[in-house]
Amino acid sequence: MKRMHVALNCSDLGKSLDFYRAFFGTEPVKVKDNYAKFELDSPALHFSLNVRPFDKGGVLNHLGFQVNNTEEVLAIGERLRQSKLLLIDEMNTTCCYAVQDKVWVHDPDGNAWEIFYTKEDSEFESASERDVALCCAPPSEPVMMEWQPFSRQAKE
Repeated sequence: MKRMHVALNCSDLGKSLDFYRAFFGTEPVKVKDNYAKFELDSPALHFSLNVRPFDKGGVLNHLGFQVNNTEEVLAIGERLRQSKLLLIDEMNTTCCYAVQDKVWVHDPDGNAWEIFYTKEDSEFESASERDVALCCAPPSEPVMMEWQPFSRQAKE
């Protein structure tokens, strides 16, 4: 297999292109009036946007990228912050039977993306006050959270 392919419907190609240029940190390889395509090498992803009518309720829970360590989560989070994309931070959270460090962002049509690092497995689905039904999904509406730089020394 060469690349994973994901195609999302969008309501406004211009707004979606602005978001995904910032999110992926690169330009699309093709743009038409009702279509755009990004071809990423790392991760290997063929990602397209299609201007189509759709029901925003849908069945998609979220999309995401697993990275190698917390530092990558933080670096990508900072790049997204610098691009003025709204982020939700969840560091050292227990979700989906794993302890993870992650950040979340929503595209203009409300699709949620997570960037996450799995630190260890957990016997519990969720270890917070959060409703278990929301585990592995961000709040339904984006919310601004105060960001503070993460220091590995502070954890030790």
